[in-house]
Amino acid sequence: MDTISNGTYMKTLLRTCWCRPAAPRFRNRRSWLYRIRPSVVHKPFVPIDCAPRLDYAWDAAAPTPNQLRWKPFDVPTRQAAEVDFVQGLHTICGAGDCRVRQGIAVHVYLCNASMRDRALYNADGDFLIVPQLGALLITTEFGKIRCEPNEICVIQQGMRFNVAVSGPSRGYILEVFDDHFQLPELGPIGANGLANPRDFQTPVACYEDRETDYEVVCKYHGKLFAAEQDHSPFDVVAWHGNYVPFKYHLDKFMAVNTVSFDHCDPSIFTVLTCPSGKAGTAAADFVIFPPRWSVQEHTFRPPYYHLEQHQILHAYLSARSAGNCMSEFMGLIKGRYEAKEESFHPGGASLHSIMTPHGPDASCFETASNSELKPERVADGTQAFMFETSYSLAVTNWAAKLTNKLDDDYYKCWQSLKKHFSF
Repeated sequence: MDTISNGTYMKTLLRTCWCRPAAPRFRNRRSWLYRIRPSVVHKPFVPIDCAPRLDYAWDAAAPTPNQLRWKPFDVPTRQAAEVDFVQGLHTICGAGDCRVRQGIAVHVYLCNASMRDRALYNADGDFLIVPQLGALLITTEFGKIRCEPNEICVIQQGMRFNVAVSGPSRGYILEVFDDHFQLPELGPIGANGLANPRDFQTPVACYEDRETDYEVVCKYHGKLFAAEQDHSPFDVVAWHGNYVPFKYHLDKFMAVNTVSFDHCDPSIFTVLTCPSGKAGTAAADFVIFPPRWSVQEHTFRPPYYHLEQHQILHAYLSARSAGNCMSEFMGLIKGRYEAKEESFHPGGASLHSIMTPHGPDASCFETASNSELKPERVADGTQAFMFETSYSLAVTNWAAKLTNKLDDDYYKCWQSLKKHFSF
């Protein structure tokens, strides 16, 4: 036990700690929490039903290499039922195994009610939460975080949290098992650029000394378990350390780009990355496509068509290709995505699997190929993002069977692309 003094008031608290003492010093993450009661004071965990929403059975649905796109996911209405954040978790795709700490999962949350006397913690990995509709008031053991659309929040492994909403809420979640999210290396960019450390925010301790019936939900091995206790788990009076939840506003991102010619790879838009066990390869990158200037010359400015050994030639410009060795899950927070302005909507999603070709739709290709190459603003009022991973992602049964949401006509957006080659 430790005694903490503020000069006039003394109170005895129990100290707990998250730490990874075997890690190298530069990678060590730990936090000390000073609690009114230790978090071990709860009854046994018992399984609770989460099927078919939360799903890590990657072999249940038949694999498909096709490009997939989902229309905006439906948010439950209060007239139908009250659905909180835990009940509103739905898995779309993923790969790997949380039990061996390797892989990722992609979820959406679709809810309309606050969690009340209920908390969740993820024993499997970290959550990167991307709100799209409605603000989230997240109470954590470290304090409170308000996360609105165009902001992101990371709740790391093991941290208890409660989500309150003020109405219909929808968003995306990237879950990683391998490691924790970190800033990408800047290399020749230098000391400043992309997401800067100064712009990340952590909560201030804000404790509840409240005795009430409380349910703590644990996600363990991809399943949900619940334990009862007689007090709030958010009874942390003070904390210190660097293993903490945090949030970041996407408007703070300092985009870099070419000022001469050619289209850079999307890694220049990486906000956060989670490394894999393979050096130089990410388990997952969180990438955004923010408002910015486009100034390249002698260049097809939109994203080029992705496929190994593939090239489309134009009379004046060429859309180069690249080996697509990553899986790309895209979502749209707001606005109109520049490569598919008419058909990709906020609250929806797309999945382009490893070595499956994709790129701008026919309308975007024709417009970009015939535009005057003068400096222009791109993506104003828009925020698209991508969960990119080196893993080959499998779609869950739930996502594969959303017949009213899967866009069967997605492939048609490329069918009118014309041949422009001539001798």
